[in-house]
Formats: sequence, structure tokens, C-alpha cells
Amino acid sequence: MLCSEIMKSAIECVSPGDTAAMAAQRMRDHNVGFLPVCDAALHVVGTLTDRDLAVRLVAEGRPDTTAVEDIMTQEVISCRSTDSIAHAEDLMGLFHVSRILCTEEDGTIAGVISLSDVAEHDSALRAGQTLKDVTVRERHP
Repeated sequence: MLCSEIMKSAIECVSPGDTAAMAAQRMRDHNVGFLPVCDAALHVVGTLTDRDLAVRLVAEGRPDTTAVEDIMTQEVISCRSTDSIAHAEDLMGLFHVSRILCTEEDGTIAGVISLSDVAEHDSALRAGQTLKDVTVRERHP
């Protein structure tokens, strides 16, 4: 099965220059905790999560007018929409992320796959292993 078969393609993006308040409102309005950060040509330049807002904005006492580019996660973990789901799962486990961006050959955003998408569409054994690999980062000694 290919990533294009399970990815969500109706994606909300924010721009690097958008404010944190606008991004948070978009998350609220669309009931999501993750937004790709894209340039004008829809090339992914980062990601913004509700955790980024909490840790890099609120906890640091920054104003809600702070630009998204100042608080976003710059490392982008992605695969191609034409890759296998197994490849996406491998990347999610390797980088301990619960969401992965799918891009087209030219680097533009095509969709997003979340861990819940994997669990819904893949074998229970494979999804369980991916969950285990992703959550390793959340264990505390």
C-alpha cells in the first residue's frame, strides 16, 4: 500500500511569517495539533505542533505575535506520496515522530500521515511496532 492511499490530503498550512496566535487559532478551528509550515510555493520548511506553542512560546513568555518561524521545528521528516506505508512507518519509528509529511517529487506538500492513520490501515502487528518505536522518546527513567 502506498502513502498516497492513506494520507490526509486536505492540509492546513501556515507560513513562516504568520503569528503564533494565528497558527493556534487555525489548530483550534480545524481540531488539529500539527501544522506544516510552507513557503509561498507550498514547499515544507518546518512544522508547528501544539507542543511547540506550549514549550517555545508560552513557557518562554513570548508574545502571541511571535512569528511561526521563530518557534517551529525546523527538522522536517518526510517521505514521498509514492513511497510504501512501510517506509513511512520506518521513518516515523527511526525519528520518533507520530506524524510524517508526504511530499511530491518537487518538494511540495501532498499530505500528512499520522500514527492513527497507520493504525487504521495497516496490520495490527506493524502498527504496534511503529507505536512502540515512536513512543520510545516519551519514556522517562
